[in-house]
Amino acid sequence: MSSCTNYNIVKTCSKKLQLEQISHLHKLTVEKYKSRQEFSLSQELDMLYYIANIYIKKTFYFLHLRNMERMEKLLYEASLEGNINILQMLLQKDPLILDKATLNQHDDMPLHIASMLGHIGFVKEILTRKPKLCMECDSQRRLPLHIASAKGHVDIVKALLSANPETCTARDRDGRNALHVAAVKGQCEVVKVLVQAQPHAARAMVQQETILHLCVKHNQLEVLKLLIETMGDHEFVNTKDSHGNTILHLAVADKQIETVNFLLLNTTVEMNASNTNGETAMDILAQGPRDTKDQQIKRCLMRAGETETKKEIFLRQIPQNPRSQIGDENMRRYDTPRLKKESKNNDDWLDKKRNTLMVVASLIATMAFQAGTNPPSGVWQDNSIAQAGSAVMLYNHPNYYHTFLVCNTVAFVSTLSIILLLISGLPFLRHKVFLWILMVIMWIATTSMSISYAVAISVLTPKPEAQTFKNVVNGVVLVWIGLMTLLVGGHAIRLMEIFHKLPNSRKKAILGPIIMDHT
Repeated sequence: MSSCTNYNIVKTCSKKLQLEQISHLHKLTVEKYKSRQEFSLSQELDMLYYIANIYIKKTFYFLHLRNMERMEKLLYEASLEGNINILQMLLQKDPLILDKATLNQHDDMPLHIASMLGHIGFVKEILTRKPKLCMECDSQRRLPLHIASAKGHVDIVKALLSANPETCTARDRDGRNALHVAAVKGQCEVVKVLVQAQPHAARAMVQQETILHLCVKHNQLEVLKLLIETMGDHEFVNTKDSHGNTILHLAVADKQIETVNFLLLNTTVEMNASNTNGETAMDILAQGPRDTKDQQIKRCLMRAGETETKKEIFLRQIPQNPRSQIGDENMRRYDTPRLKKESKNNDDWLDKKRNTLMVVASLIATMAFQAGTNPPSGVWQDNSIAQAGSAVMLYNHPNYYHTFLVCNTVAFVSTLSIILLLISGLPFLRHKVFLWILMVIMWIATTSMSISYAVAISVLTPKPEAQTFKNVVNGVVLVWIGLMTLLVGGHAIRLMEIFHKLPNSRKKAILGPIIMDHT
């Protein structure tokens, strides 16, 4: 066994921190190789002690590192528990342990952990010793104030603000300051403290959005109320985002009924403000998916006075010339391509309704004309009993004939009126209110035609079957009257409800466009 082998044994033992074996190896080496005298004893001892000294130093350094790791782990556990005693003990052993922990870690920093878990005593102890640590950021560039604000720890927020008020304006990786984070999380008390400490922090924009936009996007109504009551001036409330949307646009788009109510009743929000696409809140509501909230939001907007869609605003803004009042209606018929495209669905619906009315009116007019020229029971062919060509029904059933003549004439004239109005091309006929009027006329024509049919069948039915037919007619008439009463009453109530909800200033205006928007 050579000296090189002894060297390797010593090195291996030292690496394994088995220092006792170095002394034992020294004794074995001296006793075993003394008789052989392969090399001098002094050389062996010098080599042995030199190697041992090197590895002992390395061992102490390794132990020091292990000790530091244990202390930082102990500090981490103390921050989790909020144990102030352990923190003080660690600071006595190493006054720089907080600084070292901050340098070595990016997310598990003691002050961040304590701020997240709400250990106010632990936070105050750190701030007393190292107040600058309140400006340390984690990997998301969040300060302890961001974390405490998100969690709603008011006392910790106050302590951090006392250490450095400027932390309120610091932004994280998403560009949000502590006030933005608290607002998004709905921490009203924290928001109140932060606004009092740094009011200008509430006006900071995040990706061209105000803190009010963030409140609406995250449905934080209570925070929104607090901010508007505290600092909501007219300009701030009506600030627009990158798409030109105000907070009212966002609230309507997200169908937030309570938020819409609050904005319309308690703020100076502009109801007819348009975004970059030229859309008002009413336009956004009309274009969005339909659900049960639509009518409630529409009623809110109506009560507040927003009864105009984008198309009406465009027409209203056309310059009026007193000398050209005759051509006023023609000017209103012009529209921009975008407005025409957006109103296409509504126009298609109106066209289909008008076409349907035209077809039905033509059929009823044809039947009424045929019945008038060829009444039931026919006409006299000669002058033996009555004048040739006169109705037989007039002489045999004069009462029935007068009823038949009146109802048939009403049906004929009514349907001709509908046809005449539809083919006239008058611009005001494009409003739904006039379509309703045409539908009422059609109901009258249909009812008159039904009565004419009943009278004609009564005249033509033999007497043995007359009672059976009479019972059938009575039942049908009752059902028909009930149906017509239901239709007329329903539409009348609907019209009165719409008119009642209109502002006084609008009740005096033309009702056509207004009713069109609410049907």
